[in-house]
Amino acid sequence: MVGQQMNKLRIKQRRSLIGKPKKQRRTIKALGLGKVGSEAIKENCPEIVGMIKKVEHLVEVEVVK
Repeated sequence: MVGQQMNKLRIKQRRSLIGKPKKQRRTIKALGLGKVGSEAIKENCPEIVGMIKKVEHLVEVEVVK
């Protein structure tokens, strides 16, 4: 993506992982989150978007320029 500026995503964990399946816990950890209220900024790429879709009920996402 030379010459194009990729948008970034601010991901914030809004719900607890207590009682959630191991796959969802690992996905949250891979996104750089872990506790309710923690935030991470990631590139907007298909891999990250797919991870977010798996745990969309636990996180809040906003686009950052």
